[in-house]
Amino acid sequence: MTKLCFILFFTGLISFGQTLEETIYSATETFISNQNSASFRRIESLETVFKDQVKTKDEQLALVFLQSHKGYYLNNSSKLEAAISTYEDAIKRFNSNALSGYSDFDIIENCLKPLGNLYIKTGNYTNAISTINQYIFLAEKSNQTPHQISGGINLAKLYYSIGNYDMVFKIVNTYINHSNASNDQKQKLREINLESQIASGKLLDYTTFSNSLHSSNNYKIALQKGDYAIAFSEFQKFKNHRISNKKLSKRNLAKLHVEEAQLYLFLNKPKATSRSLQTALTLLLPNFKGNGLPNKSDLYAENTFIDIFDLYAEMESRPERALQSFDLSFHVAHLLENSWTSQETKILNETNNRIRSEKCIDILYNLYKQTKNKDLLLKAFQYSENSKASTLKEMFLIKKRLKQYPEDSLLQKEFGLLKAQERITSLLIKEQLEANRPTIINDLSMKLQELSVQIKSLKTVINQSQPLRNDIFEIKELQDKLLEDQAVLVAYFWGNKALYQFTVSNKTISLNQMVLNESFKRQILDFIHLFDEASIINNNIENFTNKAYKLFKSLDLQKLSENKNIVIIPDGLLNFVPFETLLSAETSTTSFVNMPFWFKSQSIAYNSSAFFYLATRMGASNDSLLGFFPVFENTNKQLVYSIEEAKAIENEMPSSIFINTKATLSNFLKNASKYNTIHLSTHASSGDFVKPATIDFYDDTLNLNELYSLNLDTNLIVLSACETGVGKLYKGEGAMSIARGFQYAGAQNLVFSLWPINDMSTSQLMQSFYKNLNISQSAFYSNRQSKLDYLQDNTISNIKKSPYYWGAFVYYGALEPNKSQDLVFYVVLGVLFVLVLVFLIFKYKSSAPFFNETPANITMRK
Repeated sequence: MTKLCFILFFTGLISFGQTLEETIYSATETFISNQNSASFRRIESLETVFKDQVKTKDEQLALVFLQSHKGYYLNNSSKLEAAISTYEDAIKRFNSNALSGYSDFDIIENCLKPLGNLYIKTGNYTNAISTINQYIFLAEKSNQTPHQISGGINLAKLYYSIGNYDMVFKIVNTYINHSNASNDQKQKLREINLESQIASGKLLDYTTFSNSLHSSNNYKIALQKGDYAIAFSEFQKFKNHRISNKKLSKRNLAKLHVEEAQLYLFLNKPKATSRSLQTALTLLLPNFKGNGLPNKSDLYAENTFIDIFDLYAEMESRPERALQSFDLSFHVAHLLENSWTSQETKILNETNNRIRSEKCIDILYNLYKQTKNKDLLLKAFQYSENSKASTLKEMFLIKKRLKQYPEDSLLQKEFGLLKAQERITSLLIKEQLEANRPTIINDLSMKLQELSVQIKSLKTVINQSQPLRNDIFEIKELQDKLLEDQAVLVAYFWGNKALYQFTVSNKTISLNQMVLNESFKRQILDFIHLFDEASIINNNIENFTNKAYKLFKSLDLQKLSENKNIVIIPDGLLNFVPFETLLSAETSTTSFVNMPFWFKSQSIAYNSSAFFYLATRMGASNDSLLGFFPVFENTNKQLVYSIEEAKAIENEMPSSIFINTKATLSNFLKNASKYNTIHLSTHASSGDFVKPATIDFYDDTLNLNELYSLNLDTNLIVLSACETGVGKLYKGEGAMSIARGFQYAGAQNLVFSLWPINDMSTSQLMQSFYKNLNISQSAFYSNRQSKLDYLQDNTISNIKKSPYYWGAFVYYGALEPNKSQDLVFYVVLGVLFVLVLVFLIFKYKSSAPFFNETPANITMRK
């Protein structure tokens, strides 16, 4: 009743001469002068009323003013998600009503800056970059140099938090010598530059800086050097300075206590560590009174919780309690994920989850060695699986849900917005790499932010009625599938300290831990680099055979000799290892055809995770093939043997082939979603740390982010091009390659390459692949058989039988049975049936008199 009277009082003021604009400002000033939970509830109720009434620019601006102060209050009250939503609404209102330049209201200081900082706090890095770049652009446009430099500082802090130190150094160099930079801003730039040097290991001379910079850096320098006592002493000075000179929010105060707890842990003071963590928890959870850990239901999306629970786990000597703490961290990480919409943000945050997953796997592995309880291995395997290909899984589940409810308008809208987000991201990347026009970049950044807000809002509504299930499979389901496929699954987890190898058969599961020292990493890298050029193997065949067998043993693959089919889930650098080219035995031969390549005795397939191995594969209704062969005649990119490849495919299966000038990007985009099989014979690039991976058409190039925006339902995609499985490597997600782009777009099974491939040998392999595919109807079988055929081909010289020429192509997907074997089986069965029938007829005729005898002539044995 009181709240209703309050609303009526303020809205009634309008009828007594006060305008709506004045009423909004008056209500806001009242809230500012007395901020507490009761006054907040009143201003929130008034905001709802005002939203329905505002029309003019002045009224809209007044409401933006109200929302900026509401967002400030929510931020200081540690209600980060609510603060973000409030600021997002204020900025949308400001932009849609063209309020920029309309008044002297500082949208940068009041909304964009705090929103950018909130995005960083909640790990929403894509939106943070977009927001900060927006206000840097606005500051440049309006000659607000302090805001411009402040934006640069915040951008540098963001890149520091995600470990992109090169970008930090670049930004610092841009702004450090700016004529209008204040001494305070220059100091902040120097500090973030120093912190990045410390974190990246580029700071060699610590003494140069120790006396001139803030004690926060002194403590970090001492920490880097391992001088924990000095670090603690310097931190206490820094902490006291922060508390005395600034009015800290509870969140920032809690973070100080977490940093203190970390130092206590280094000093081996567990009780003091626990006290600091308990203080931090109490600040974030005022109702939390007990010792130990809070309930999941009390937690909210706040990354400081993750730091607290990770530290609790680190200090905990009891394995079960450590796992409980880590699970709370995973829970909070999941709460944070609910507000993320771009896969770039999700991938960047995956690193911390991977570090935590490795620690959980290590705890469970050590427990297993003590108890021999197989359930511990299953739990460890689930931690490994949960940390793999999370964005690919999410898109797969979104599409699966949409197929299940195709008429649901909200699901349709969500999917359309997600694809639009990828298209705008692609345009933004292109603009930044090519023309780099600030106005266009700002417009695209604003569109991305608007899309993100819409997606997040829809996601909240949809998940209330149709939550996205994380389809965690049961181990029995996996083992039944392995039994059906006569296969064993080998899944790797590449950690910071160890490489874990899970081996799952139809009956059991095992776990092997391999120390990831520099020697082992070098062994894997050396093997990968054997395929950089054709001459490396052919100039020293003995070196290849030694390394191929040594790595086979190091990866403990000899134990799989009894299994017909092998499913490999690679991780880390193993994503770039062609397992088919490993040797299963020592050899002194220099004849490649006689070498004991592993794939000769066992069939190998790959996948991104066990989840995808189990996933239902639904191809398009059209069984014909779509092929693109740009050829690039009369250019330095010409692919001479590509035409032969096209002719061979046309001879083997129904095809729609686009050659030369018809192999355009527009024709591909127009037709790609209509076919069950797609074949691309062209050039491709793996990209680098700045440029995304690309694949070429006759008239244009398709980049990775453009692929993400496609919607395919393709059973098989064959990428007959260079490095289509290579790209920037991210923990958990694998390589950001063209192949991954097609998988994200909807491809179920893929054949792609791991290095630059030879035109002629590729054509020969592909001709054999489709000949076998036509007969067997199995890409899994055909990929292996095409390599065997290639090695057995007497017209190919020994030099060209080097694994460099045939080993690049790997198959990711289902273990489809060889249908030609089934055909042979039924033919043999039919022949046997005919023979038995003939025999029975013959026997019947030869014994006819006996059956014609009367019953009186039959002697009955009693």
